[in-house]
Amino acid sequence: MIKKFYLVLIALIMLTTAACSSTSSNEEKASDVEVVSEVEGTVRVSLAGWQLESGIDPITGIENVGLEEFIKKEFEPRYPNIKLELYQVPWENAQAKQTAMLKSGDVDVLYTGGAFASQWQQQGLLKGLDELIANDSTFDPSIYLEGVWENSYSTKSFDKSVHFGIPAVLGRRIIIYDKKLFDEWGVDYLSENPTPEEVLEKAKAMTGKNPKTGEQNFGIWWDGKALNASTFVALSHAFGATGGEGTLNDLKNIKWNLNSPEVVEILEWLEAASKYAPPGILNTQGNENFGLEKNNIAIHLDANGASTMGEVMANGDTKLLDRFESTLNLGPNGEGWVAVDPFVMAKDAKNVEASWEVLKFLTGPITQKHNYDNFKFTPTLADASFVAKEDKYMKTSMEIAQVSKSTLLDEANPFFGSEIVPAINGFISKAHNGKAPDIQSYLDDLQKRAEKWSSNQ
Repeated sequence: MIKKFYLVLIALIMLTTAACSSTSSNEEKASDVEVVSEVEGTVRVSLAGWQLESGIDPITGIENVGLEEFIKKEFEPRYPNIKLELYQVPWENAQAKQTAMLKSGDVDVLYTGGAFASQWQQQGLLKGLDELIANDSTFDPSIYLEGVWENSYSTKSFDKSVHFGIPAVLGRRIIIYDKKLFDEWGVDYLSENPTPEEVLEKAKAMTGKNPKTGEQNFGIWWDGKALNASTFVALSHAFGATGGEGTLNDLKNIKWNLNSPEVVEILEWLEAASKYAPPGILNTQGNENFGLEKNNIAIHLDANGASTMGEVMANGDTKLLDRFESTLNLGPNGEGWVAVDPFVMAKDAKNVEASWEVLKFLTGPITQKHNYDNFKFTPTLADASFVAKEDKYMKTSMEIAQVSKSTLLDEANPFFGSEIVPAINGFISKAHNGKAPDIQSYLDDLQKRAEKWSSNQ
């Protein structure tokens, strides 16, 4: 999900608006506005993490247009008979708060985390949108990235038969590498779609004392305690490990395959790579200088470019953009983990027709451009030409989203979050400390636990 992205990016990168876009927020003008719909009604909207009020970024001094001002400029003229009631919910307690709102019937439309939405859909708290989509000639699903629209559990039911959400914001999980360190070590740059083997080989080559500076360098960094084991997911695409057969719609009959040769290869890779990473990976630390002048890490998996873009915005120096290059993720076509946060509609929405109009607007191009210009939210649109040409990291993340597909190894899978992720992170910790367990036995145990878990569903 994208909570982490917001916490890092909104605090630091909301900044990039003026640097990367030709339109500063205080100069933002309403586009040519015509009435889109005469539908009447009041729609209650709950928003996890969005900024409602306009304000000035404390670091850059850039004015950001909050949702309330945006709604007055762009929504109200188009939908003059729809009244919006906006409720801001902090990410820290979004799931509990929004679940309560859904159960008490106090909300019609919600922006939330993808995993939360999929759980609500399973609990019967959300309205399926297929009939609304089919009966609305003004709504075109093809405007969204195909890979996201067709494959994300954040917007489609586990059996892929029901669309319950519209993708609104993407998370960023891309590979970024430091060309300066590659040059100093005399190593060829990463290819545009590097394999795990290529990454491992070059990480190994750049771990140790830098031949130019004499400083300690590390070949690689990834988050060894990531809540969604995003690097593991990217590796599963690369090595062809699906985790098993079946669907999340039928947990009892999943045929798990967590101890397959492909998963063994993933753990062997993680064990080897852990030798070239700083100890901080075990605590989501050690990469504080990545993307900045003092960086000492050659390759950063699942990066987002936030620190580099923030520095570029603060100082106006674009040299860092040339130094830190991005590539696709580790899958054979660049696939990796892609977090998707959607807008969804409550099953008991009071005014479905008005709520549908609101949901379409808040996920449409006008709103996504506003969110990019002001807050650097990553769009979910196939045509996001409003993204600044300098923002190469965002473009790479959208390319990854276009080709990535969900498997059983997804945060929407309850066993993945509760058992697989801790097991993988635990393995990484032991491997980094030189105490990696026997991989096959480790995975055999995980397989048994998965089978037992499914039998109890």
